[in-house]
Amino acid sequence: MKTFGTAEWNGGFPDGEGAISTKSGALKAYPYGVGARFEGQPGTNPEELIGAAHAGCFTMALALFLGQAGITPEHMDTRSDVELEKEGEGFAVKKVHLTLKAKIPGTDEAKFQEIAKQAKENCPISKLLTATITMDATLVA
Repeated sequence: MKTFGTAEWNGGFPDGEGAISTKSGALKAYPYGVGARFEGQPGTNPEELIGAAHAGCFTMALALFLGQAGITPEHMDTRSDVELEKEGEGFAVKKVHLTLKAKIPGTDEAKFQEIAKQAKENCPISKLLTATITMDATLVA
């Protein structure tokens, strides 16, 4: 599977503005900018999107691993808190914390914790957050 997301930006920093889109159309030219990222204004920001992607990926991985153990969850609700902190002249994501609330009949606490840990370690977005990122950059006239 291969997919993509796009970002457009017009202007400088901090007065510029941008739009984020996804291949699926779930986001189509959705606004983002400094105001949305740092000042609570309407729009989205990269950290929020990472949080949503991580929560979704982890929860889906957990459903997979529970299913492999013969367990069917009734309901799972995951939150991924992404912390962006000042670092030198810029910023860095320093911490991501998953909070899961789950109703899963037919399992005990020890088994649940074991499977949740397995899902966290094997979720592709968890792996990405510790992976090396590659890049191609082209300057166009």
